[in-house]
Amino acid sequence: MTYDTVIFDNDGVLVGRTHFEVLRDATEATFADFGVTDCDPDHVEDMTIGATPSSVDTVCDTYGLDPDTFWQARDTRLARAQQVEARTGRKTPYGDVGTLADLDVEMGIVSSNQQATVDFLLDHFEMRDHFSTAYGREPTIESLDLRKPDPHYIERALSDLDAENALFVGDNVSDIQAAENAGIDSAFIRRPHRQDWDLNVWPTWDIQSLDDLHRVCSA
Repeated sequence: MTYDTVIFDNDGVLVGRTHFEVLRDATEATFADFGVTDCDPDHVEDMTIGATPSSVDTVCDTYGLDPDTFWQARDTRLARAQQVEARTGRKTPYGDVGTLADLDVEMGIVSSNQQATVDFLLDHFEMRDHFSTAYGREPTIESLDLRKPDPHYIERALSDLDAENALFVGDNVSDIQAAENAGIDSAFIRRPHRQDWDLNVWPTWDIQSLDDLHRVCSA
């Protein structure tokens, strides 16, 4: 299989992941913005990672908050927190991102992170020229149902890139499942946080570095 298009997850693939504590603190600050200073720690954690439309509704109902208003504020807070991490050097691109410059394929990004975060990181780290399209989530509750493994954003990127034979590169089970749901091949990249991780899905490729894509794309 020779690929003409490669789409990448962002966090954990192109740039380092944000520490959970940073995201949790931003979520806690969001509750405080709405006057909720005694929030159940489990609710803070639920709204930090893995939230669903149902869980947002349930938690907001507990504290008398409007779900749509709360969630937009939460996404804004987390996006800003990640911008601070990038500006202070705690969230940076992986060292092999530069090898993409001579990868002769169309490239895009699909992330479950906020669109605002994806756009900021591309501009801040001057990576935008590598990628012809880049999708993150809109700051809406509805977008939570469109996260990977749903193929929604991958399919939008594939359409943008007019892809014929595409590959999706990720570091999570949901990335591999999303690629399968979109009907394309996948590559699982073993970043330091995934070196010894046992997969319960079967990617098309298992790679150690973005540089491996030069071999994979011409195989």
